[in-house]
Amino acid sequence: MTLEVRPAAPDEMEAYRRTALASLVLSPEQAPPSAIQAISPEMTLCAFVDGHLATSYAFWPLKMRLNGGVVPTAGVTFVGTLPQYRQAGCLRRVITRHFERLHEAGGQPLAALIASQAAIYQRYGYAVVSTRHTYHIEPRFLQFAPLPDSSRPTGLLREMGENETEILKQIYRDFCAQRTGYLHRGQPTWAAGPLSPPPRNGFLFKMVYEEKSVPLGYMIYTVSPHSAGDGEPWQRVMVRDLSWHTPQAYIALWRHLQAMALAGHVEWLRVPVDDPLPHLLLEPRRLDLTAKDGLLARIVDVQRILPLRGYDAEGAVTFELLDTLCPWNAGRFRLEASPQGAEVRPTTEDAQAVLPVETLAMLIFGQISPTQAARMGRMALTQKADLSSWDRLFATRHKPFCPDFF
Repeated sequence: MTLEVRPAAPDEMEAYRRTALASLVLSPEQAPPSAIQAISPEMTLCAFVDGHLATSYAFWPLKMRLNGGVVPTAGVTFVGTLPQYRQAGCLRRVITRHFERLHEAGGQPLAALIASQAAIYQRYGYAVVSTRHTYHIEPRFLQFAPLPDSSRPTGLLREMGENETEILKQIYRDFCAQRTGYLHRGQPTWAAGPLSPPPRNGFLFKMVYEEKSVPLGYMIYTVSPHSAGDGEPWQRVMVRDLSWHTPQAYIALWRHLQAMALAGHVEWLRVPVDDPLPHLLLEPRRLDLTAKDGLLARIVDVQRILPLRGYDAEGAVTFELLDTLCPWNAGRFRLEASPQGAEVRPTTEDAQAVLPVETLAMLIFGQISPTQAARMGRMALTQKADLSSWDRLFATRHKPFCPDFF
């Protein structure tokens, strides 16, 4: 068997698409035709076994927020190996080569993906850096606990016109500016995600909340029919996207859905961990909240990524990083950071902690704190370290989350 790793040629893109879809067995809803058609040959890196395309692999050029900073990111997508070529090392060869290329190019110090199974990618230094909640609630239970008068909506909630998408985009940009894990959305991301066509026989709604004509939040959702017993609610409401700047906007948007008497349930499948709804409802258990792994990320170049992150405290830490797949990351480093910027460099100083690259990814995203990492055994302290200063340095303004599928 001969194994070759290289981009797919233009005349091999049909084989690439077949390999990706056949190995993952994706429906059109999960993988819209427009998404995979947008993959160009230079965005691919595939494994060929004896000349046959065995493993598909592609990457979008993304920009991701990291506690207010902006990090160029390789958004890994449409990864799959045909069954007859599995467990032969194809994916490891592709991933290793991709990381080498990213390091050599120096442009994208982070790789990220939404995994079909997290276990596959944690073998290659990826870490689960965000958690995804889901809601499934009957509209009649969207009743709010008593609120101060100052939190009650006084503005206008209206449906947006087709020519008002720039309002959506500006609200989203302002909403995610200080957050972690959110992507810079171009028009293709909007069109393939929140603004994609509704389900069959369904309708897409874009609601915006305004005060004195100033847009302060939006909700995008679909209403479609679903099977129900005679006399039971027969509609399904799916929340696709929600961005808001004030409590009043948030509350007004959810109260709007309370009136959906013909809907059996309101569902939101991609919910941030720090979403406020569980803390506002009279009966939060009615949300039927569940938690799953969300975004996975891999630090490809530690010296390039740490200065791009935003920091809200001033301090310095030294650590020894373990990374067998990307040996340029392995070693001791000193990070000096403040709200004005950060610098990281190799050092011969004693390390305060030893941690694998996966743990560092979880720390820079704010998925767990250094104190939590030490308590659960994800990093080892080699000398008496002031974990409170580590916690302050790596704290994020919001919990990490990525609302987009890529």
